[in-house]
Amino acid sequence: MDTPARLRPMLRAAAIMLATAVAGPALTSPAFAADPIKIGSVVSATGPSAFLGDPEAKTLKLYVDELNKKGGLLGRPVELVLYDDGGDANKARTFATRLVEDDKVVAMVGGTSTGATMAMIPVFEEAGIPFVSLAGGIEIIEPVRAFVFKTPHTDKTACQKIFEDMKARGITKIGMISGTDGFGKSMRNQCLKVIGQYGISVVADENYGATDSDMTPQLNKIKNTAGVEAVLNPGFGQGPAIVTRNYAQLGIKLPLYQSHGVASKSFIELAGPAAEGVRLPAPAILIGDKLAANDPQKPVVAEYKTSYEKATGQPVSTFGGYGYDGIQLVARAIESAKSADPKKIRDALEATKGYVGVTGIYTFAPADHLGLGTDSFRMLVIRNGDWAIEAPAR
Repeated sequence: MDTPARLRPMLRAAAIMLATAVAGPALTSPAFAADPIKIGSVVSATGPSAFLGDPEAKTLKLYVDELNKKGGLLGRPVELVLYDDGGDANKARTFATRLVEDDKVVAMVGGTSTGATMAMIPVFEEAGIPFVSLAGGIEIIEPVRAFVFKTPHTDKTACQKIFEDMKARGITKIGMISGTDGFGKSMRNQCLKVIGQYGISVVADENYGATDSDMTPQLNKIKNTAGVEAVLNPGFGQGPAIVTRNYAQLGIKLPLYQSHGVASKSFIELAGPAAEGVRLPAPAILIGDKLAANDPQKPVVAEYKTSYEKATGQPVSTFGGYGYDGIQLVARAIESAKSADPKKIRDALEATKGYVGVTGIYTFAPADHLGLGTDSFRMLVIRNGDWAIEAPAR
């Protein structure tokens, strides 16, 4: 695939700035004689999805550096070739092609959004290079593709966790307001597919665009729909924060459920006081200090939180955690395969069992390239500007 002339200067600049920044320091200690093992990544480190992609990029850099300090993989240095798609799926595909054809990567960890991931999948599938996505859409791994895996819970799993909580609270009718982005559309569709299993129905169904700055009209329709007992907002980015602020401004007192797509401190900051009481499913990483002492994820979450916050001066988020699990899974697969051959890495990934990550405990199988269930989600509620474990309904 030829790169359009207008993109070449931008691609070269991005490659020099990001790849050099990552590979240079990481390869200085210890000294290596062998050629590097190249792992690719395309994330949205800038643009509207930067609050997702920036911690992913920082995490990948941090842990590739850590791998090299410990001797790399198979006695070889690890080089992270990292590109920033700025939230543009077309750029993501262009960078994916470059990673395969020019950079010769043996594995890929990235894809901040579902849209970018879906744009890149054909490139890595055709090349036979394992791709561990950091995006949420279930269509990434259903149907199963030979070389594609993912670390975040699927939107289907999030729907199931939310509906379990609603059912336990006696909620039977809800309003839904969804983003029209790839994630929002996918989660809405998945929720509609499974909601009937919980005795719950959608009696108001609204949506909003990626650039909308006021969702008051849609929320007013939901507010004025008879029988609504709670509201669910499938979406990510800035949209859910706007929905949450408008929700409070309209004085709606019904429970508001958000998705794991907003499981970041930046959502609380964007939504402000209106976030109080919002419920959502999220990984253990957000409440690591509140986990039981015998929880197998507690030490893993603590180590990642300490390392990331020390290195960046920023709080951890679920999105950086997806990157942590992605790079760890690939590194483990390379060590297990005792090879940097992409097909052997793929086979080792699929054979992963019981890997304890910050997002959950992964067990892949030929028919399951996610390896997580609803038990790896924790139901959280926002209290006093922070995360709290939601008490089970009785």
